[in-house]
Amino acid sequence: MNDSSKTGPGLAAETRPVPATPLARLRVMSFAGAGNLPLLAAEAEGAFAARGLAVEITWTPDSPTLRRALAAGEIDVAHAAVDNAVAMVEADGVDVVIVAGLDDGMNELVVQPDVSDIADLMGRTVIVDAPNTAFALQLRKILALAGLTAGIHYQLRAVGATDRRAAAMIQDKAFAATLLSPSYADLAARAGLKRLGAVSRWIGPYQGIGVFALRRFATAKRPRLVAYLSGLVAGLAWTFDPANRDAAIALLVRRLNMDPATAAAGYAAVVDPVTGLFRDIAVNAEGMATVLALRAELEGGWNGVPPPASRYVDGSFLAEALAGSGR
Repeated sequence: MNDSSKTGPGLAAETRPVPATPLARLRVMSFAGAGNLPLLAAEAEGAFAARGLAVEITWTPDSPTLRRALAAGEIDVAHAAVDNAVAMVEADGVDVVIVAGLDDGMNELVVQPDVSDIADLMGRTVIVDAPNTAFALQLRKILALAGLTAGIHYQLRAVGATDRRAAAMIQDKAFAATLLSPSYADLAARAGLKRLGAVSRWIGPYQGIGVFALRRFATAKRPRLVAYLSGLVAGLAWTFDPANRDAAIALLVRRLNMDPATAAAGYAAVVDPVTGLFRDIAVNAEGMATVLALRAELEGGWNGVPPPASRYVDGSFLAEALAGSGR
C-alpha cells in the first residue's frame, strides 16, 4: 500500500535511510477522512519505512468494527475518537492505552435545509456512527442543552462512519442532523445541506481523534509503537508545509476517493492553525476531561464522577518519539 515514489518538502529532513533489515509489520485502522493526512503522508513519503515499519492501513465502517478488531488483535493501532478507548476499558474490560491526540474531532453540526436551530430537531431522526460513544455523545449533549433527550424528543440511528453519514444525509431527507468532519461538511453543503457550526461552539474543548492500542501490545512492542509515532510526527510536518498543499490534496483524492473540491476543503481544515490538527499530537488535557465528563453524564459512568485521564493516557511513548526525532 506504500505510495513512496517521491519525498516532498518538509519530510525530507525527517526521513532516514531505509534499513536493509526486513520491515516490521504494523496494522492500523482508521476512519477515512482528511484528518488522516499525516498518516497517509508518512506512508507515501517513506517516513514509516525509514523507521523500519511496513504500515498497513485499513478503513473502518464504524466504531464497533474498529473496537472489535483491536480487542481481537486483528489490528495493532487504532486512530479514532478516544472515547472509544475509554468505552473499551469501561464497558468491554479491554485494557487499552491512548498514546497520542490528533485533533478535537473537527466536527460540525450539519442539518437539513428546513432546520433553523436545535429546537427544530424535535420529533426528527438524527444519525450517528454508534449511539453510545464519542461523537454521538457530542451530538446528544448539544441536543440536551436545548432540552431534547434521545428516544423521547428525537430518534437516534446508527449509520456508521463519516462518509456514510454524509451520503445518508444527502440521500434521505428524513435524517435531520448529524456531525461531520470539515471535508464531508463541505460536500454536504454543496449538496444543499446547512452547517450550523463547530461542535466546540456548544461543548468547548474536546479530545477527539487519537491513537490507541492494547496496553499489552504497547508494552511488548514499545520500540515499534515509538517508531510509528515518530513517523506520524514526520507526516504531520509534511502536511503542514505549505509547499506540499497540492500534493496533499492529490493524496486525499487518490487514497480516499475524494473529489478535488472536497479534498481541498479537508486540507484547509486540517492545517488551520487554530481548529486543525494538533501540532504536537499530545492528548489535550482539558479536552480529555470533557470526554470523560460527557460519558459520566450521558452514559451514567462512574456514578457521575469520572476518573483521572491517567487511567487511559500514557504520554511516554510520544515523549520518546519526539526525543528521538530531535523535536
